[in-house]
Amino acid sequence: MPRMARENSKWGYFYIRGELLKLGQVVSATSIRSILKRAGIPPSVRRSELTWKEFLAADAEALVATDFLIVDTIYFKRLFVLIYVHLATRTILWSAVTANPNQDWLAQQSRNLLWEAAEQRVELGGLIHDRDKKFSAAADAVLRSAGTRIILTPLMAPKANAFAERWIGSCRREAMDRMIIVNERHLAHVIRESVAHYNQDRPHRACGLRPPASRGDPGSKFGRVFQHSRLGGLLKSYERTPAPVTM
Repeated sequence: MPRMARENSKWGYFYIRGELLKLGQVVSATSIRSILKRAGIPPSVRRSELTWKEFLAADAEALVATDFLIVDTIYFKRLFVLIYVHLATRTILWSAVTANPNQDWLAQQSRNLLWEAAEQRVELGGLIHDRDKKFSAAADAVLRSAGTRIILTPLMAPKANAFAERWIGSCRREAMDRMIIVNERHLAHVIRESVAHYNQDRPHRACGLRPPASRGDPGSKFGRVFQHSRLGGLLKSYERTPAPVTM
C-alpha cells in the first residue's frame, strides 16, 4: 500500500482501495489513510505537486536556460557574457559578449537565439532566467511573440538555474580563473573557444560522458590518438585520426 502511494503520486485513498480490490484485498479508505499517515506519506494533493526538478526533467527537450557571466578586464572594465543552454542536450545554443547589456542588445540576442534554435531544430518552448533586471521586457517580448514561454526562477533559489550556472562554473574553473582578460574582443574569443570545447570536446555525465555535439555516438577504436588544444593549451581533448582504408 505505501509502495502504491509512493510510486503513484496522483492516487488518492479511494483509487488505492480500488487497486487493492483487484488484488483481492478489501481495505477501507479510512484504513488506507491511517496506514499511509503512519508511514509518513501525505495525501495525494500534496504528493502530486510537481517539484521544480521534476518540471525541468519532464520538459527538458523544449527548455532553454540563460544567465550572465560577469568578467572584469585587467583595466577594471566590466564585461557581460550572455549564454543560452539547451537543457536536454546541454548544448550552448548561443553566446554573446558586451560591455552594455541594454534593452536593445538583449532583444537582439533573443532574435539570435530564435534563429539558432531553428537552425539546430530545437523546439524553444520555454526560456528560464532569474529575476535580474538585465533581462528586459523587450527581450522577453521577442520570445513570447514566437510562442516561447518565459519562466522565472523562484525567489531565493540560486540552484533553480543550475544548468546555466553549471556552464558558468566550468568556464570560470577551466579558463577564466587562469587568464587575464584584456578587452571585449579578447573575451569574445575566449568565450567562442570555451563554448566550442564545451559543445564538441568536453565529456558530460548527462550525455553518457560524451560531448553534446556527438549525440551519444561512440568514439572510434582505430586510428592514431592526438591531442587537440584550445586557448593555448588550457582546454584539451583527445581524438583519433581516421584509420587508413585498406583494400
